[in-house]
Amino acid sequence: MSATANTAITSDFIALKTRLKNTWMSGDYDVFSRYMEKGAEEFFHRLRLPRGARLLDVGCGAGQLALIAARAGLNVTGSDICPNWIEKAQTRAAQERLSVTFEEGDAEDLPYLDGEFDAVVSLIGAMFAPRPERVAAELTRVCKPGGVIAMANWTPSGFVGQMFKTIARYIAPSGMPSPVLWGDEATVRSRFSEGISPLHFAVRSYAFDYPFPPAEVVQFFRANYGPMTRAFGSLDPAGSAKLNDELTALWKSHNKAFGDATHVEADYLEVIATRSTLRGC
Repeated sequence: MSATANTAITSDFIALKTRLKNTWMSGDYDVFSRYMEKGAEEFFHRLRLPRGARLLDVGCGAGQLALIAARAGLNVTGSDICPNWIEKAQTRAAQERLSVTFEEGDAEDLPYLDGEFDAVVSLIGAMFAPRPERVAAELTRVCKPGGVIAMANWTPSGFVGQMFKTIARYIAPSGMPSPVLWGDEATVRSRFSEGISPLHFAVRSYAFDYPFPPAEVVQFFRANYGPMTRAFGSLDPAGSAKLNDELTALWKSHNKAFGDATHVEADYLEVIATRSTLRGC
């Protein structure tokens, strides 16, 4: 391949990373994630990590999971590509007088030493990085031998996977593998083919609970969830109205609540891996 082609690929990739970062920096993920804390607590407590363990939260957003771990007495570091959410997380930690290190970092190139953490976790975070093989390698690298790597990733067939498919009909392809492939067991097994023994999976349900009806949930996502904010922002008024109608119908069809409330359950794949203690693995 020519040097010119390599330069073009590098430039395109840098542009992709910039778009992704800008997407996640839009909206207000701090407000968005407050409604998801119960599911985050359930995910964390199933890990049964001991007090004092060194935990890295990759794609920590505004600190949702990292703060839960810090309250449980773990030694926590949170890393995210978005500096505005890192600032929010730092503010939340200071308000609760929790000692947590939050810093900007890329899941594909983590700024940490080999084997630095007892547990490396990512709750609906690292799955959105564009190079999944690098993500898997980095999560493995910074975890100590015998340590735990845990992920929660939306599944292709679950509610969020359906929501992403709906949005994808209205916007141009991102140029990266679908994030919800991290919710496919066979795909994850191939990505964690080195340095892991053993690897376990379970399909879990994440509850979206809102004290307002589905139509308002769509508006809430539109205002606060970066990918949806950017999707609507890229459409003309007619396209925006059609997408709004389709998403509202999707939320209504899955809503299990009564009255002016919303309760939708979304499947995710829980991935629990152990970093191999064998050399060369």
